[in-house]
Amino acid sequence: MSEAGELVDGETARRMAADADRVVVKVGTNSLTDEDSRLDDDKLDKLVDDVADLHDAGMEVILVSSGSIGAGKGRIGYTDENVEESQALSTVGQSLLMRRYTESFERYDRKIAQLLLTQMDLNDADRFANFTNTIETLLEWGVVPIINENDAVSTKEIRIGDNDMLSSSVAIGIDADALITLTDVGGVYTANPKRDPDAELIGVVGENYTDVQSMVNGTATAKFGGIQTKVAGSRSAAEHGTVAIIAHSGEPDVLAKIAEGNRVGTVFVPTDGET
Repeated sequence: MSEAGELVDGETARRMAADADRVVVKVGTNSLTDEDSRLDDDKLDKLVDDVADLHDAGMEVILVSSGSIGAGKGRIGYTDENVEESQALSTVGQSLLMRRYTESFERYDRKIAQLLLTQMDLNDADRFANFTNTIETLLEWGVVPIINENDAVSTKEIRIGDNDMLSSSVAIGIDADALITLTDVGGVYTANPKRDPDAELIGVVGENYTDVQSMVNGTATAKFGGIQTKVAGSRSAAEHGTVAIIAHSGEPDVLAKIAEGNRVGTVFVPTDGET
């Protein structure tokens, strides 16, 4: 992390991410599912391959993974759902999601552990202490913690983007050196890249945060609105001295490139509360 009050540039921030000892990687549903919102084995295996690159670089990795509802849809062939049905689908899909993670990480002789959280668990002092103790023990054992929102008991986390804020809170709470958010967009753009071919990637967010946030708010749609919480979550981490990067999950060797300090996606420089 950066020293209190120290402002760094984009290249320095990327080097800080490359030198990180502990990293939180957050992956969204679209980066794990196909066009029919069903769990995509190839995408999941690629993610695990990328995480293995961080392990090879000597980093501790905590994975925050969405995808349980999508996996549930594919498991029982259900497509249309309300909130209550989404909660039920998440319980079906979570077991499948973890089974696939177990199988995929076994290719690297890695064991995994499941933690289901809500924001309330992180806000309660006793629960948070238990959570951090568990994380530290798992990392000491060489086990990969995989965190997901607990959709079965909380409808709030089903809404777009709340897992982005959950991963940010986790990164801050366990003193992670970097937060990497993998998405099907690949960074923060001057416009919605899914609709505007002239949209340009914003490589660095720091003192320009207010302008970037206004731009994102103006270009986001209901379907694209998840970028707003990704920006907010990344900024929150940066304000606590943690480097944050939003990158494309489909880019080849994306996490290896970050571990090498390459220019990938959008980096949020640590500000320690400065704006």
